[in-house]
Amino acid sequence: MSCFKSYDVRGRLGVELDEAVVYRIGRAYATHFGARRVAVGGDIRHSSEPLKQALAQGLRDSGADVLDLGMTGTEEVYFAAFHLDVDGGIEITASHNPADYNGLKFVGRGAVPISRDSGLLEIQKMVEADSFAPIARSGTYSRACILDDYVEHLLGYVDLKSLKPLRLLANIGNGAAGHVVDALERRFAERDVPISFIKLFPEPDGSFPNGIPNPLLSENRAVTTEAVLRAKADMGLAWDGDFDRCFLFDERGQCIEGYYIVGLLAEAFLRSNPGEKIIHDPRLTWNTQDVVAGAGGQPIMSKTGHAFIKERMRAENAIYGGEMSAHHYFRDFAYCDSGMIPWLLVAQLLSVTGRPLSALVRDRVLAYPCSGEINYVVNDAKAAMQRVERHFAGQGPEVDRTDGLSLAFPLWRMNLRMSNTEPLLRLNVESRGDAALVDKMVRVAAGIITAQP
Repeated sequence: MSCFKSYDVRGRLGVELDEAVVYRIGRAYATHFGARRVAVGGDIRHSSEPLKQALAQGLRDSGADVLDLGMTGTEEVYFAAFHLDVDGGIEITASHNPADYNGLKFVGRGAVPISRDSGLLEIQKMVEADSFAPIARSGTYSRACILDDYVEHLLGYVDLKSLKPLRLLANIGNGAAGHVVDALERRFAERDVPISFIKLFPEPDGSFPNGIPNPLLSENRAVTTEAVLRAKADMGLAWDGDFDRCFLFDERGQCIEGYYIVGLLAEAFLRSNPGEKIIHDPRLTWNTQDVVAGAGGQPIMSKTGHAFIKERMRAENAIYGGEMSAHHYFRDFAYCDSGMIPWLLVAQLLSVTGRPLSALVRDRVLAYPCSGEINYVVNDAKAAMQRVERHFAGQGPEVDRTDGLSLAFPLWRMNLRMSNTEPLLRLNVESRGDAALVDKMVRVAAGIITAQP
C-alpha cells in the first residue's frame, strides 16, 4: 500500500486512502500494540471527521476504548498520549499536503514515536492481509477536551512575568491552530500578559480558501510578510495545517529560516542548561554545531523526520532538537515536536533581550548563509544523486550518508535527499560567510541534478 510511509500514513483520498483502509488501520493498531485505550483527534479537513470515526470503529472492534479529542492539531494528540492514561494516540491529518489528501500520525503510550522500524511495517502487513480475529468485545467511545491542560502546559515553558508588550501577527491559514491561539489569548488576558494578536485567516476551513497552509514554500510567505508590515507587528507567526510547524517572521516581515531558529533556541536552552545534548538534522548543520559547541553543549546529528528525531532524542535524553524545516522537539514535551512552544520561547527572548528578531539572528545568517530547501522533480532521483557525487568526487569532499548525501568542503557543504512523501529531490547548500558561493554552488548542483542522462 503506497499510503504507508517511513513514519506515518499519507495518501490521496479514494485512490490510496479511504474509510475502509483507515478502519483496518484502527484494527491493526489495537491488535499489534495490545492497546486498551487510545486517544484520537483530527485536523480541519472535510475528510478528517469521517476518517476519524472509521478509525475509532476499527480500534473499538479490536477491543480498545476510544477517547475522541475532537478537532485537534497533531501535538494535542501527542500531549494526550503522555498526559492521559492511554496506550497511544492517533491524529488524522495530511499536514501541508493538498486538500484531496489525508493521513495518520501515530504515537504509543507516553507519546513514544511509531515508525516503520517500530510497528508501522507490521501494521501495514496486517492491513494488507485484512484478516482480523472475530470481534469479541467492542471497546467504548467517549469524548474529551484537553485544551485547558494543554495550554497550561505550554505556558510552563516561559516566565509570564518576563513578557513585555508585543504585537504578534498570527497567520492561522484556516488550519487547526486557531482554537489554541484563542485559548492562549484568553489566558494572557486573565494574567495581564501584554501580548496581543492580529489574526489572519483564523476560521478553520478544510476547503483552504486561502491556499494550503505550508509556509515552508517561499511563494506562500508573502501574505504573512505583508500582514506583518501592515500591522506593524513585532513578530509574525505562520503554521501549517496541523500546526506542528511554526514559521517565524521578523519585524520587517522577513521569514527567518528554521535553521537559524534551531540555533537560537539551542543557545537559549544551553544558557540555563549547560552541557546538554542538542539534536539536529543533516540538511544544514554548520551554524547549529557552531552555536551548540560555543555554548558548551553537545551537537548530535540524526536522520531527518519526526520519528527518527524523537527516537534519537530519547536515546540521548536531549533537552532540545530542531530541524531546518521548522520542526522543534522538547524533552519536557515527551521529546515531541510542537508548533506553539517555539514562538513562546522566542517571544520571551524578545522581551528579555529588548532586541528585535532580526537582530537576534543577523550575525548567524551572515556567518552561515544558506540556500533554504530547493525541490527538484526528477525521473530518477538515485541516478541524479550519483551524478552529483561523481561530479564532486575529485575535490575530496567529506561524505556523510546519515540522510541522503552530504558533501562537505572547506568553505561550503550541501545535502541532497529524496522526499519521504513526494516525488522530489531536495537540495540544501550552506557556506562559511559567503552568500555568493551558496548561489554559485546551487546553480552547479542544479545543473547536474536536472541534466538529461
